[in-house]
Amino acid sequence: MRIHSSLSSSLLLSSALLTGLASASGGFDCQNIIAEGKKYDLYDLRGVHTIYHVDKTEDYIVNTTYVLNICKTLGKASIRGDLKCGTSKNICGFQYKYAVDGEDEFGHAFPIAGLDPLGHGTKDPEVTRLKGDGQEGLLLKLAGGEYFDKDKKKNARAVIEFQCDPDRSGLEGLASAENESSEEEETRRRLVVREDEGDKDKDKDKEKTDPKDGSDPSRSLQFESFGPAEDDSYELKLKWRTRYACDNYVRDRKGDGSSHWGFFTWLIIIFFLCTAAYLIFGSWLNYNRYGARGWDLLPHGDTLRDIPYIFQDWLRRVINTLQGSGSRGGYSAV
Repeated sequence: MRIHSSLSSSLLLSSALLTGLASASGGFDCQNIIAEGKKYDLYDLRGVHTIYHVDKTEDYIVNTTYVLNICKTLGKASIRGDLKCGTSKNICGFQYKYAVDGEDEFGHAFPIAGLDPLGHGTKDPEVTRLKGDGQEGLLLKLAGGEYFDKDKKKNARAVIEFQCDPDRSGLEGLASAENESSEEEETRRRLVVREDEGDKDKDKDKEKTDPKDGSDPSRSLQFESFGPAEDDSYELKLKWRTRYACDNYVRDRKGDGSSHWGFFTWLIIIFFLCTAAYLIFGSWLNYNRYGARGWDLLPHGDTLRDIPYIFQDWLRRVINTLQGSGSRGGYSAV
């Protein structure tokens, strides 16, 4: 029994060490990003965000929803209906394939970036600054996913290009978790209707299939592509316009926070300055006019010395009032 207990303890300790090593090697702190001497803070982009893209063929409509959280793992958000991607992932894809005739329907989930439990896999984060042609921002690469292409497992990763845009927070137009499913169903219905309309409006159908499929220019987070890369892996490319990717945003924000104080802070400072000026001027006046010393220097020194006694008298009166309120009223017997 002792040998079995020792072996179990050793296994548990080894698993914990592997997990810790995996976290340390594959960790990514979105709040403290250092790239070429510049500091960036993307913490305000935290949370679970969704973006979807639609592809149409003659036989199928493929709707792929990408769920991501760059600051934390997805947790429960990695489960959508009967599709599961992995709670330790940061980016997952949920692909729904519908037949145009409405008879067949397929769905599967695949991880794109994140850690695996017990030390298997790593995110291998790579952060570089955007350079050239007046560009300003960050290029983030996160690995740790996999995608099945014709029954062959391929590695998957995400490449997110954070572009500096001082006028955008980065959250404009992002789909909320409450209306994701209804939004997908509405997308499918609109596409099927457009397919059935056929020759009614061919010119319009040749344009964009759905303005909300992740390529809408009004959205800060935009879908670029998902497909094979040069190294035979699959790569998800996104563009994210936000002020937090600007080179000097962190520095400017700290400067603004230290130089602008709140209204109550200024009120307290003004009060203390006025009190100090009153005491100093009153003491100087008493010294030069009356030759006062010690407590007599302070203006209204007698009142200040009597404050403890005044407070005691007031407190005693309050206690007597409270005690007297519970006594029986009426006339006393003679």
